[in-house]
Amino acid sequence: MSSGADQNQERNSRGIPKAPFIADVEDYMGPTPDVETALKEFQAALAKYRYMDHNLTQRRRGLEEKIPDIKKTLSMVDFLQERREGKSNANADEDDLDDEDESCDGDSKQPIRTTFELNDTLYAEAELEDTDTVYLWLGANVMLSYKLPAAISLLRSKLESAEKNLAGVVEDLEFLREQITVMEVNTARVYNWDVKRRREIREREAKDGQIVEKVAS
Repeated sequence: MSSGADQNQERNSRGIPKAPFIADVEDYMGPTPDVETALKEFQAALAKYRYMDHNLTQRRRGLEEKIPDIKKTLSMVDFLQERREGKSNANADEDDLDDEDESCDGDSKQPIRTTFELNDTLYAEAELEDTDTVYLWLGANVMLSYKLPAAISLLRSKLESAEKNLAGVVEDLEFLREQITVMEVNTARVYNWDVKRRREIREREAKDGQIVEKVAS
């Protein structure tokens, strides 16, 4: 029940404290139990765990929306890089090298006709000229230009980081829900123990009162 015990609490790898399970309520409460204070501490701990759970759930949703966008962007930049390098002609007949070179020079300069998303339900057609540069949104209304190899490296790094963060968030959410369950069980055990203790006190007082009456009579 001491607040100083919080400093010695076991924590997970990202610093979320582990809720201690109260196996022996009577031993935990001590000889002079203050049930009201204990229950308030449990409710405060539950409120903190639920707050963290809410924040991490929102973060999980954000990452689950962000990762597909990064993958889609990376796929497009990979395509542009492969087209620029002429990988689409890798299986051409080696006996026609001169023809292949002419084809690469011609095809690589031809614009790509594609569609791009304006919003969730609206697309528009566009032609992409041959380029070695792309523009990437970095967030906070910031867009920067990158050469294709640098853009690929950046996107792969961001994808790896986002997937790692998502795995950590999922692990933390599972851990938090276990701690919430433990604290709810602790609350119920202490409350039920107090109800039983008060009933026993009343019964004992009633018996003592009957004994006193008999002695007096």
